[in-house]
Amino acid sequence: ETRTDAAMSELVPEPRPKPAVPMKPMSINSNLLGYIGIDTIIEQMRKKTMKTGFDFNIMVVGQSGLGKSTLVNTLFKSQVSRKASSWNREEKIPKTVEIKAIGHVIEEGGVKMKLTVIDTPGFGDQINNENCWEPIEKYINEQYEKFLKEEVNIARKKRIPDTRVHCCLYFISPTGHSLRPLDLEFMKHLSKVVNIIPVIAKADTMTLEEKSEFKQRVRKELEVNGIEFYPQKEFDEDLEDKTENDKIRQESMPFAVVGSDKEYQVNGKRVLGRKTPWGIIEGNSLHLLEELVADQTHLQDLKEVTHNIHYETYRAKRLNDNGGLPPGEGLLGTVLPPVPATPCPTAE
Repeated sequence: ETRTDAAMSELVPEPRPKPAVPMKPMSINSNLLGYIGIDTIIEQMRKKTMKTGFDFNIMVVGQSGLGKSTLVNTLFKSQVSRKASSWNREEKIPKTVEIKAIGHVIEEGGVKMKLTVIDTPGFGDQINNENCWEPIEKYINEQYEKFLKEEVNIARKKRIPDTRVHCCLYFISPTGHSLRPLDLEFMKHLSKVVNIIPVIAKADTMTLEEKSEFKQRVRKELEVNGIEFYPQKEFDEDLEDKTENDKIRQESMPFAVVGSDKEYQVNGKRVLGRKTPWGIIEGNSLHLLEELVADQTHLQDLKEVTHNIHYETYRAKRLNDNGGLPPGEGLLGTVLPPVPATPCPTAE
């Protein structure tokens, strides 16, 4: 009988304890408890932002004569970028890519924005444009390094100056055929470190059919070459974001724009455009680009993607490679002594 009981106990498994089920968060009706004031948080954040303001840094890259300065001035409705018309005939085309940053303070509705436009004169203007994106990539990484150094200081500033590039407008020449090897190489390298928004410049030089076909061809080439542009698919947070961004990626990108800082009267409405003998040409997708770059939702998203994705990728690599700062320095800015070599134990 004892053996039978023992055999039965081996056959019948012990009951497993049920896994703990997390309790669902209870929804409390604030009307029962009285007014709490949670709905004022957004207003508090808005007031704080209005006091401190914020930074936004935009880089423009493309060959000379594609209307980069005009487009940036149109986007922010201010003279925030120097025009190429100030260039003198006596001045020589720069032999290498230069980086020029121009800062402005724009105020609207009591909110101040420190806008910095980073221009890259000399890009793509040489006979040999091999590796001409390297100075631009170096500049972007230098801004990440500068921010990282401020972050790891013991007595760091309450508000670290943000010079990181939040957005790069890359201007594509309106050839109507395909992207140049230089376009593909630049975007392939830079899309890993910055938010790239491709823009077809001077779209009024193409017919509607040519423009539509060119946009489809550019999208296909970017997809085949594995080039990610903003808004990136992997950063869609929810279904609403995905639906909105899919529409931008599939219909609007790359933006075909007509930059102009002159206003004309069309059907009783003031529009920005270019006057021709046959009528006024209005930037047909310029308002979409304005919404993407200069409005409050995507502008903040560009900053967040820069900080949470591109900067964090750079930061993690630097900390893994060298402990955080340039060679020979510790995280707190002190020079570290060399680590003595430990002799390997000899096998007996």
